[in-house]
Amino acid sequence: MQPYNKHTSIAASMNRANVDTDQIIPKQFLKKVERTGFGQHLFHDWRFTDDAGQIDNPEFELNNPNFKGAKILVAGDNFGCGSSREHAPWAIEDYGFNTIISTSFADIFYNNCFKNGILPIVASPADSDALMAEIDGNEGVEFTVDLENQVVTTPGGLSISFDLDPVRKSNLALGLDDIGQSMQHVDRISEYEEKHKSLFPWLWSNA
Repeated sequence: MQPYNKHTSIAASMNRANVDTDQIIPKQFLKKVERTGFGQHLFHDWRFTDDAGQIDNPEFELNNPNFKGAKILVAGDNFGCGSSREHAPWAIEDYGFNTIISTSFADIFYNNCFKNGILPIVASPADSDALMAEIDGNEGVEFTVDLENQVVTTPGGLSISFDLDPVRKSNLALGLDDIGQSMQHVDRISEYEEKHKSLFPWLWSNA
């Protein structure tokens, strides 16, 4: 998992409420266990007009050429609802987004974002509307996300603070997922294993 750094990036908007995980990554693409390769299928049923994913839908927001390379997505309310598939944040991260701003998230999706290097920011309805209005008025506009100071700033003068659990904030900044957090204590784990082997050698026997 890559460390999350302060960055300035194009912001894309998707003013749709209740975007569920089956729209984020449809079920027919859940055939792999690797985390990579799902970005090409992100929002498949909306992005494309054919089943093969070869023909772009010009009406879909993210096909707007002004949003190319965006790392920040400003979305509608209740983003990530539906099934608990972790493939959803995998697809979002693989596509290139590392920040999602919404007025609310489904709990499981919200938790899974942190495990995959994505910062989910909860904004008030007024702040969300203001961000979307600035994007609509200047497509391709770049916002700055400052994780350390927990603030999003825009060229239009918006400065939006957000709350964040300090442990999750630290893990994002360091690029630590659950396994990475465990590996921070590898010396103590090894020490415990050696002690356990000496006390219960038969449990460690290959016989």
